[in-house]
Parts: sequence; C-alpha cells; structure tokens
Amino acid sequence: MIVVTGGAGFIGSALVWRLNQLGRNDILIVDALGTSDKWRNLAPLRYADYVEKDDFLRFALGEELPHLCGLGADGIEAIFHMGACSTTTETDSRYLVQNNFEYTKQMALFARHLNARFIYASSAATYGDGNHGFIDAESDLDQLLPLNMYGYSKHMFDLWARREGMLDSIAGLKFFNVFGPNEYHKGEMRSLVIKAYEQIMRNGKIGLFKSYRPEYAHGEQKRDFVYIKDVVDMTLYFFKHPEVNGIFNIGSSSANTWNDLAGAIFSALGLESDIEYIDMPAELRDRYQYYTCSDVTKLRDAGYTGKQHTLSSAVYDYVVNYLQKGYHLGQGQDQNG
Repeated sequence: MIVVTGGAGFIGSALVWRLNQLGRNDILIVDALGTSDKWRNLAPLRYADYVEKDDFLRFALGEELPHLCGLGADGIEAIFHMGACSTTTETDSRYLVQNNFEYTKQMALFARHLNARFIYASSAATYGDGNHGFIDAESDLDQLLPLNMYGYSKHMFDLWARREGMLDSIAGLKFFNVFGPNEYHKGEMRSLVIKAYEQIMRNGKIGLFKSYRPEYAHGEQKRDFVYIKDVVDMTLYFFKHPEVNGIFNIGSSSANTWNDLAGAIFSALGLESDIEYIDMPAELRDRYQYYTCSDVTKLRDAGYTGKQHTLSSAVYDYVVNYLQKGYHLGQGQDQNG
C-alpha cells in the first residue's frame, strides 16, 4: 500500500491521480479535511481508505486504531509526505514547527521503521532571497536563509535529515512555484493563474504587484513556474528509483516574469493583455522573492529524462481544460495526462 499524506491537497491529490493512471488504487489518503473544499479533489480519485492526520500519527507512534487494523505494517510500500501547512504568510511559529517539522520527523522515522520508501515535500522557500543560488547541494544547506517562517520550518527538517544521516535513503523535493488544477481550495495561496482567471472573468484585467526594487520593472519580477503534471512525474521518478536519494529541486529550470505569465493567461483565453500594477502589502515587501529559478541538473544527472510543459502550453491546458470547465484532475478527458 502507498500512503499519501496531504492526499486531499494540491500536490498530494495530483499524485494520487497519476498513481491511479499507473494502475495503483491501493492508496491510503491521510489529511485534515476540516471545513475546506479540498474534499472535492478526492471525489474523482480511487483509493483504498482515508484517515485523519492526527489518527495516522497515533498509528505511526504505535497506538492501535481499530479502523487501521487491516493495514499491516509490512504492507506500507512508500510514504509520500506532502502534508504540511503551506501558507507562506503564516506567523504562528509553533504551529508551523508542529506541522512542518515535528510531524515530518515522525513520518520519516515511521517509514524507516517499516523499511518503506520516504519522499517528502521541502520547498524553494528555503532558498530565501536567492543570494546563495538555487542549487540543491546538501553541503550548501547551512548557507540558506529563508525569508519567512514557512520556509524555515521546511529548512529545519532538511537540516535534521542531514544531521541524522537520512538523506542517503530518503528523497526531499524542493518544489518551486507549482500551479495547476486541484489548487482551488488554497485561498490566497492559489497561483496567479487561477486568481487572474477569476479577475479577467470579473472585470477583464489582471492586477500584478508593483516592484519595489529599481532593477526590476513592474511585473518583471521572475519566478520558476512549474506545472503540476510535470511535478507529479518528477516526484514519481523517486518512487520508481529508490536508489536515488537526497534533496532535489523540482521546477521548470527557467525563470519567467509575472508579465509573461499574465500574457499566457490572456492568450489562452484569446484576449488582449490588460494589466494593472497594484501596491504590494507593506508586510510582504521585505519577505518577497524577486527571482527564483531551479537548477535541475542534479535530477537530470540522476537519470530523469521526462519532458516538461512550456509555460504557455501549461497555462493553456490549465485554463482551457480545467478552469473553464470547472474540472478537477480525474474529470473529463485527462486520463492520459
């Protein structure tokens, strides 16, 4: 059986979707559904069971739970740990440490106890302002200075895993700016693509943050935008190749401007661009990344040869095949991805 924590979330549910395409339905979803609409991500998917994250943690710590009695410890083949608080503006440090550091430690130790494959979500937010580059060398971890507590909570686990000597047997994935279907429930943490699509539907234009650094014109801040379908393919490479371990960047290996992204959205809709530059909230200005670009040389050198969407083709697929139809992954004609 495969365990996917955060399995109702954005990346987690996309992983389940791709696993379904590969013929795997023996999946245990672990999440905390709460009052959000992320349950909708699960509706088109096939899986064996669902367990709340606190219940699964008790099971991992050795406490018997009746509804997990059928899940023999020897039956867990892999744990994809995608569950976390992913709100980059979250300021409750205790909450972030519990969810993104302590919980991840317990999952890693549980996987090691089971001799199960462990693949976990780190983040490009660990790179901070990028002054030390975006190279996924484990020897460079000590130099990184995240700009927010979310990034630091992810960085804490990367450092712990290295101290514990675990990086030679687990895979940590530094996701860059992921966008695509199944992010609908994420509120302000959704990508510009879906927020801009909604803006265009309302008033025909897109609002982008102004730049507060002279070397960047408005809308010319750059990000590594990577499509969710490419992300899950790269992630599953580590499942298929358990001999490949360590920390790896998961991105497009290119940097595009917000203006580029906005233009791709208008193009997918067959409209002329109409962009308005708006003030960035003051509390974000000192913690804003003006440039990110993944270096995926390490992943390619490890043997990954998958092709990736261009920015325009990814945006087109998302807008035309999902946003305009109101579809989640697993609906419509996307069975072949």
